[in-house]
Amino acid sequence: MKMFGKVLLVAAIVPAALAFHAFAAAPGGGAPRGGPGAGRGRAAAPVDNTPRTLAPYFTPATPGAKAPDPEGFLQRWMLLEPFTNNLRGNTGFTEKFVSDAIKTHNFPEQFSTFPKDGDKATLGGQELAWHALDSSMFNVKLFRFAYGLNKTVYGVLFFAQTIVDSPRDMQNVRLAVGSNSASIWWVNGKEAAGLFGDRRMVADDVTSKRLNLKKGANLIQGAVINGPGMSDFCVRFLDEDGKPVKDLTINFDAK
Repeated sequence: MKMFGKVLLVAAIVPAALAFHAFAAAPGGGAPRGGPGAGRGRAAAPVDNTPRTLAPYFTPATPGAKAPDPEGFLQRWMLLEPFTNNLRGNTGFTEKFVSDAIKTHNFPEQFSTFPKDGDKATLGGQELAWHALDSSMFNVKLFRFAYGLNKTVYGVLFFAQTIVDSPRDMQNVRLAVGSNSASIWWVNGKEAAGLFGDRRMVADDVTSKRLNLKKGANLIQGAVINGPGMSDFCVRFLDEDGKPVKDLTINFDAK
């Protein structure tokens, strides 16, 4: 009976020891770096040395025109690297707060000419670069954009621009937007839609008043602000019947 008791004790200890070893060896397991146990023989948490990349969420924009996706969402954008604003929360995203945060950087007025891939802009002492990209999804994952470039992913302000080439004058269409978190959008220099508060991205969350797209190039501009959490947006145009407008192209060279 004594030997049986010892066997039971060993049988209980060994799995526990193996489980702890597996936990410590797993990504994120073990003692946090600099925390309890650091420097006392316990292994630090593994470091993620995987090279950062924009794939599979983005590919470089190719020359020429690109059609929207089958549901009319615009996937080609000129994205500015995130401006760090050190926000720690999203609860204060009122219309005034968001508008003031964007106007501080004189957006979109300061961008009178459409940028090219690699062009630089200086906002609040931060030098940032523009990137011409095609999203592989209907939405534009700004968090993945920032992460892939090894930039700050939380407490950030993103700026986005694209050029929609219309085959004809289109009247009474609506800009439909979803964003995480708050955002403001302009069409041909006029504010068209605003999304405020702490919100998750939902397609067509907010639609603009009826507006007109002119034949040829139409400039679409947006700014998305976020504290902690994921950041993304989706944009398309809807016709008078609420159906996606699909006979547009996105063309950075359109005049």
